[in-house]
Amino acid sequence: MIDVQRLQTLDDEELVKLTLENRDNFLYLVDRYKGRLSSYIRRLTNAGAEDAEDVLQEVFIKVYLNLNEFNRDLKFSSWIYRIVHNQVISNHRKLKARPEGYAVNIEEVAARNLAADIDIATGADLSILKENIFLVLGHLEEKYREVLVLKFLEEKSYREISDIIKKPAGTVASLISKAKQAFRKELAKQKINF
Repeated sequence: MIDVQRLQTLDDEELVKLTLENRDNFLYLVDRYKGRLSSYIRRLTNAGAEDAEDVLQEVFIKVYLNLNEFNRDLKFSSWIYRIVHNQVISNHRKLKARPEGYAVNIEEVAARNLAADIDIATGADLSILKENIFLVLGHLEEKYREVLVLKFLEEKSYREISDIIKKPAGTVASLISKAKQAFRKELAKQKINF
């Protein structure tokens, strides 16, 4: 039996290897990812906590059942985010909630990074931006919302986003560029003043 503290300090790939040797270790992968994935689900879908929890349970069942098929050439985080991506798509009809009231807290750093990268007014009031990011995201096409969430809120690299959405890196860059333009247009359309 491996020391619990040691398990918590292992990188994902080592933890996956140990989980394949002893399925009891899967709990540590769940603990490591449940908060991040729940936030990601809620950011993508505007689902409430219970709906996000239902999707998350389905995700972890799929991860558990398919762990042997994890491609070790990928980062585990990219692989598990891809499973979430697919599960969100398959549950889309169940989670029809739309722009009113994303209840997920957004970090000030993420709001500042998004504002800077999208060229929102330099002196933008971050509290107003934080309150309205999900309103604006909720009005964007799903493909644009997803890449913005992955890039700025989940802080994934272009390579990781490429692995998650199964698009070439060049397409990811193009999608992010178009998504930033769509975000700016929607922000203006919503008449959100800073």
